[in-house]
Amino acid sequence: MKEFIAYLIKNLVEQPADVQVDVIDKEQGVIVEVRVSSIDIARVVGKQGRTINALRTIALTVGARFGRKVRLELVN
Repeated sequence: MKEFIAYLIKNLVEQPADVQVDVIDKEQGVIVEVRVSSIDIARVVGKQGRTINALRTIALTVGARFGRKVRLELVN
């Protein structure tokens, strides 16, 4: 899942080398922390948060296939 989320985000941003994806396993589910450069934050969030919400929906869908609850967070 980590590689898939990283692939999606790297194709959205201008500086794909700065993308970092960390996966933290918890009892309640999985937390995916995404770090991008400061100039790419707006690209990942999108207008009215549509892009980040779409990424969260994709992460939830992938997590459901593995039987896990997934939360995607954009960390700066």
